[in-house]
Amino acid sequence: MTKTAPQTAETADLPPAKVTTDAASQSRPVLYSFRRCPYAMRARIALLAAGIDVELREVVLRDKPRSMIEASPKATVPVMILPDGSVIDESLEIMVWALAENDPLEWLTPESGTLDDMLALIAQNDGPFKHHLDRYKYFNRYEDADPDEHRRDAEKILNRLDGRLAVGKYLFGSRPALADFAIAPFIRQFANTDKEAFDAMPFVHLQRWLDDFLASSFFEQAMTKYDQWHEGDTPVIFKAA
Repeated sequence: MTKTAPQTAETADLPPAKVTTDAASQSRPVLYSFRRCPYAMRARIALLAAGIDVELREVVLRDKPRSMIEASPKATVPVMILPDGSVIDESLEIMVWALAENDPLEWLTPESGTLDDMLALIAQNDGPFKHHLDRYKYFNRYEDADPDEHRRDAEKILNRLDGRLAVGKYLFGSRPALADFAIAPFIRQFANTDKEAFDAMPFVHLQRWLDDFLASSFFEQAMTKYDQWHEGDTPVIFKAA
């Protein structure tokens, strides 16, 4: 299957996410997802913001469905299969694709800066910050990883984010945009590794921003729980409205 290339407000309240069954689900994108994965989380949030309904297939990572692996041999969530059979298997590409389809809150056009500026900041999150986060949170998986050292290196990046948020309520101005929702799931993961230590850090602007994210209707709806999907199950439709 071909992989599609991405096209290049104060959070509005949304009605509660709905889970329904629908015989016409083949006309919708199919999203393989895992609730707690920050990559899958941000993809779901963008689909909600864009108002795009998907057939959601909740994956258990130790028991990945063969159909997901066939669609994307790298076998990591999220994976989205479009109705034409095209596959998008990078979370940021899913976000940009969804918002290019429909962007009512103008997440691709921030109040301050440009889409390229946001993508550069997201790259810092997805690269250096994620590197340190993994070796802080999952240090047993990495030979000779010093979690304290990686926590300190991650905090240097958090300090820069806190500085940005001291200037504007969000990363690119007074309203949220793509960068906020692409980065926040990873800051949440860092914070939850040692919540007491995170709360004691002098990053008051970052902590306020994260609290706003956690209180948003987008996060609440994106974190709806689903049973593990199995081949042949009745389709579960994650409805954006």
